[in-house]
Amino acid sequence: MTSMAAMRSFRRDATPAREIPKGTVRRILGVARPYRRDLTSFLALVVLSAVIGVATPLLAGDIVNRIAGLTGTAADIVRIALLIAGLALVDAGSSLAQRWYSARIGEGVIYDLRARVFAHVQRMPVAFFTRTQTGALVSRLNNDVIGAQQAFTSTLSGVVSNAIGLVLTGAVMLTLSWQITLLSVVLVPLFVLPAKRIGKRLQEITRESYGLNASMNATMTERFNVAGALLVKLFGRPEAEVESFRSRAARVRDIGVLSAMYGRTFFTALTLVAALATALVYGLGGALAFDGALTPGAVVSLALLLSRLYGPLTALSNVRVDVMSAMVSFDRVFEVLDLAPMIADAPDARPVPAGDRSVEFDRVSFRYPTAEQVSLASLEDLSLPEHGEPATVLHEVSFRAEPGQLVALVGHSGAGKSTIANLVPRLYDVTEGAVRVGGVDVRQATSDSLRAAIGVVSQDAHLFHDTIRANLRYARPEATDDELWTAMTGARIAALVASLPDGLDTVVGDRGYRMSGGEKQRLAIARVLLKAPGIVILDEATAHLDSESEVAVQKALDTALTGRTSLVIAHRLSTIRSADLILVLDEGRVVERGTHEELLDRGGRYADLYRTQFAQRPVSSAPGQG
Repeated sequence: MTSMAAMRSFRRDATPAREIPKGTVRRILGVARPYRRDLTSFLALVVLSAVIGVATPLLAGDIVNRIAGLTGTAADIVRIALLIAGLALVDAGSSLAQRWYSARIGEGVIYDLRARVFAHVQRMPVAFFTRTQTGALVSRLNNDVIGAQQAFTSTLSGVVSNAIGLVLTGAVMLTLSWQITLLSVVLVPLFVLPAKRIGKRLQEITRESYGLNASMNATMTERFNVAGALLVKLFGRPEAEVESFRSRAARVRDIGVLSAMYGRTFFTALTLVAALATALVYGLGGALAFDGALTPGAVVSLALLLSRLYGPLTALSNVRVDVMSAMVSFDRVFEVLDLAPMIADAPDARPVPAGDRSVEFDRVSFRYPTAEQVSLASLEDLSLPEHGEPATVLHEVSFRAEPGQLVALVGHSGAGKSTIANLVPRLYDVTEGAVRVGGVDVRQATSDSLRAAIGVVSQDAHLFHDTIRANLRYARPEATDDELWTAMTGARIAALVASLPDGLDTVVGDRGYRMSGGEKQRLAIARVLLKAPGIVILDEATAHLDSESEVAVQKALDTALTGRTSLVIAHRLSTIRSADLILVLDEGRVVERGTHEELLDRGGRYADLYRTQFAQRPVSSAPGQG
């Protein structure tokens, strides 16, 4: 192991955030199982390189002896030199082969772990994402996976090559001169002990640097997306933002300088001790050679072998740091993989019947899951302990939407409307009672059939930073362009898209911010139309639109809801006057139900909401929703 590689071993932060669970090593071996043949070949090449590293100094010493003693012939010396050259070529080829196996194993492990973590995270419930810090989750897919991969490349190869190299070097040196070997070992503490202190300090400042870099990354991520940039420009103080960033960046700069100096001190100390030891070898070895106790070639061999002694000793003295770094990285990856998704298909799950588009709530009560049930404290930037059980937000809610009917949910903010909408596609599971789609309890239905049966348009329609075509085809990848235009025509957005220079290839920007609110909503409706589900859920789809956009979106919704079972969360009561059933919610309970006219005649809470909302504008000005 080179001196620079030895120095890098001190830079790793191996302090675990929690105790490494039992069985981690067994699981790590399980990750390596598909690559066991490659690992065997890789380690064999590492052993070969270690043997060549010891053989070369011995051959060099043999040449010196032949020259000094003038024994043998020039041809013998040339043959030994050619042998040294041949070993160098073999070592070079072995090094390339090691790199190939190392890359093959390392990249394979990265691919396997990333694919497993990504697929696992995709199965997590919405509650997981509402609590998890995105940057921390991405770090598991990047930094920790790469750290785990290094266990099979740099850590494993380093331990094996250093251990073999140290044993072979020490054994050969003892056979040449036990006196010089002991002297060399005595000098080791002069380097290793100070190096450990430097390594500990390097770990501390490196850990601080990681934390500061993570903080800067989080700041940049939040300030550089469109919503964050708008907030800073409207409410923020640019000078304060810049100063805060500068202070953290300055500390990272200072740590970089300090780290560089510690590293150089470490490297200089290693070079100095090696130089002192070499001088002592030549001094003591020369004296022994004059007394006839050593040959000149043995002195040269010892000096060359000495350079291969300190690197492995230093690296192996810190092998626990390397192993713990790998163990911590693996544990952080396994921690995510071990978090079982709360929402999963039942073993006997069956598809929702294609012909039945009814939705039924049967005495449904619900409370949101706790943090321990859905998330990991290590993935939350600020994770505070929770006291007591979460409050129940729905209380014995019962209703039925027959196929083709429109059921509207109204009530104050926090009444439970969105929670009901989230239970239908099984974003959460009910605490008590049952939600049935097509007569099947959603907990017994396959997630694919539920996804196919239900379409959702939320009040904040999300678009990926991609083209209009890609965003629409997210609902149905095999859709043709003609089908896209048909869906956009139904959503009243086709004319606008056709007028754009790039048409369907127009990039909508981060979260669709290049489009207006009404345009985004109509694209979201087009996406639902393209999917053609039997059940549509509208979560206040027109709540934050201006009057002109609301009219356009309302017309698009008329098309989207025709012939479909609809569950509509209404902010503007004028949009649900023609609903087949209106449910009025308050604190998670259905306090009134009926048609628009029935509820107005009853003079209860719905009538109060209606009078309050339309006290200053004529009712007839708003279009109905059919």
